[in-house]
Amino acid sequence: MSNTMTHSGELQTLARSIRLETLKALTGLGFGHYGGCMSVVETLAVLYGEVMRIDPDRPDWPERDYLVLSKGHAGPALYSALAVKGYFPLDELKTLNQNGTRLPSHPDRLLTRGVDATTGSLGQGVSIAAGMALSHKLAERSNRVFCILGDGELNEGQCWEAFQFIAHHNLHNLTLFIDYNKQQLDGRLDEVIKPFDLAGKFRAFGFEVQTVQGDDIPAIRDAVLPLRSGEQRPLMVILDSIKGQGVAYLESLKNSHHLRLTADVKLEIEKAITDLEGAHV
Repeated sequence: MSNTMTHSGELQTLARSIRLETLKALTGLGFGHYGGCMSVVETLAVLYGEVMRIDPDRPDWPERDYLVLSKGHAGPALYSALAVKGYFPLDELKTLNQNGTRLPSHPDRLLTRGVDATTGSLGQGVSIAAGMALSHKLAERSNRVFCILGDGELNEGQCWEAFQFIAHHNLHNLTLFIDYNKQQLDGRLDEVIKPFDLAGKFRAFGFEVQTVQGDDIPAIRDAVLPLRSGEQRPLMVILDSIKGQGVAYLESLKNSHHLRLTADVKLEIEKAITDLEGAHV
């Protein structure tokens, strides 16, 4: 089944739904990775709204495209995308990280309908994605693989080993995203480990590189929609994003990587939820 949403307005609506449901789920829980969930919302909307071949009625459809959320702490945003697309009921999002849930803090392919890879230990997801892409290439299947990494995750050496493997095997059926929101758990990237010239690094590793604004849905779509041929190099899309993207209050925080909600913080986020609900009508 081909999944198409031809108008960017429809993708904007999908992104708004994903952002809203993610905020509601995290706020109901009372804590979570708000910042890094928000900064991948538009990318998830593009992938699940138009680019990826999916069938929510058949999550194990052999001809589907695959997503590996290597930055597994953004799992709540992925769950919201899956729920909005019909993989499971929206009400199930209320069980996020609760006892007995099918929606743990980080994605688990054995628990959650529509999740293609178990992630959360940073650096490992990209290796999983590389293995998937190589298997499809060797079997001459047309499945595409997409992988979203965090910029702080690049501190893990395993990522760079995987990048070299991907380029060496010319895995043109694999598209990688770096969520370049410039913050990680312990602070800003420039304060922890400077990333220097990311685009230059990936070109040196043998990738085709495109840099787009993390909330620019048409640009993200144009970067990844076309099918890639064996003559092309693997694609790295650098998402120039903002931690807490799309929620002014979260964007203004010094670090929104993980929040435990005080009464004041909860009030601000509930205001954002109300605003999104009003815009969604």
